[in-house]
Amino acid sequence: MLGARGGWRALRRCASLPRPLRLRVREALGAREPADAVRVQGWVRSVRSQKEVLFLHINDGSSLESLQVVADPSLEKRDLTFGSAVEVQGKLVKSPHRMQNMELQAETIRVVGPCDIWSFPLKMKERHPLEYVRQFPHLRCRSNALGALLRIRSEATAGIHSFFQDNGYVHIHTPIITSNDCEGAGELFQIGTSSEAKESAEKTHFFNVPAFLTVSGQLHLEVMAGAFTHVFTFGPTFRAENSQSRRHLAEFYMVEAELSFTESLQDIMQVMEDLFKTVTSTVLSKCPHDVELFHKYIAPAQKGRLEQILKHKFMIISYSEAVEILKQAPQTFTFKPEWGCDLQTEHEKYVVKHCGEVPVFVVNYPYDLKPFYMRDNEDGPQHTVAAVDLLVPGVGELCGGSLREERLPFLKSRLQRLGLTDAYQWYLDLRKFGSVPHGGFGMGFERYLQYILGVDNIKDVIPFPRFSHSCLL
Repeated sequence: MLGARGGWRALRRCASLPRPLRLRVREALGAREPADAVRVQGWVRSVRSQKEVLFLHINDGSSLESLQVVADPSLEKRDLTFGSAVEVQGKLVKSPHRMQNMELQAETIRVVGPCDIWSFPLKMKERHPLEYVRQFPHLRCRSNALGALLRIRSEATAGIHSFFQDNGYVHIHTPIITSNDCEGAGELFQIGTSSEAKESAEKTHFFNVPAFLTVSGQLHLEVMAGAFTHVFTFGPTFRAENSQSRRHLAEFYMVEAELSFTESLQDIMQVMEDLFKTVTSTVLSKCPHDVELFHKYIAPAQKGRLEQILKHKFMIISYSEAVEILKQAPQTFTFKPEWGCDLQTEHEKYVVKHCGEVPVFVVNYPYDLKPFYMRDNEDGPQHTVAAVDLLVPGVGELCGGSLREERLPFLKSRLQRLGLTDAYQWYLDLRKFGSVPHGGFGMGFERYLQYILGVDNIKDVIPFPRFSHSCLL
């Protein structure tokens, strides 16, 4: 009986012992004071064994910088290698090295998950090109570049939501499955059940109508703009473009906003510019080391250009002015610039270069170039709509927007000419019941990241790129 009591007392003493404080690498590096009992978990980025000391660097994804671990060589294990997952317990102390504030003096090292370094495609202390790690979508997040990119994506996402919420916008979850083609380009993914695919001859539909993956949440936002004056959405969109270019993805993210009671394209452009500058400032202030990685090794001059852009207003030119600039260009384009033709990527990049490598708003596009919902400017002899594209250096089009056609007779007439009246009867109803002047825009999130980081290929700014002939994982 006494033995049992003694056992319970021992258990109580063990339960009362202080458990090591779990710290993330970022927290450990930023600690102001040493700590006697801490626990850090992560993946080994480097191992260096000397006669009297063992050095490790471990990272858990919370920061670009890794935490240095100093240990007795007796703690070294055969499976303590680059890439292995570990848990280290010990004391957090001031580091004697200038480059690091704190380091961890290890008392125990436990290998949670070993890593076969011979078959692991990432190698210690090698700076792998983005093209190389793209081959390994299940492992590339462990590289410095993709780790930094994903932290930047996370902060930029939070910054976008904060911008809209701080300015009184209501966040709307627009559907991914839709029966509408907002762009009218016909480049949609049609969806169906697996049984429908086998029985396609019967032409049955799960929803009783053909359904597609969304190309834009705009039309659904317009519905909501009939009850809320400021709305936005941020989610995946899909385009079935048979392209493997550096600018295109089959699945990407779009930030879209709609404003009611606005009659000026200038109002839309101001929100675009404010969004860009606010989110970029947030990313630069919250992810300085991650952004510096890209600006140092991938786009050395981008930091200075961004800082200048944030200080100045974006330029505004008309589509007609852009065409004249292109016609007077000393170079020959693959696509000859003509009024009434869409601006190609080569045209957009030249216009931006001509304007001094700064973001440029191009406004008032030809009526016949743009979708049915854009507001008729009723001008002549060159008939235009109140549309705007934001062009940025190195990327081309970043944002696209317009005032929407709120006048029922104009909209009805255009839908009739296009043979779309029946399909968009609900859209006409919005103009019958309390219609107001309104407008909005969309910004490609991956193109935004491409631009601020100076990344050449859009496939390197999204965790799992989907494009023509490629859907890995």
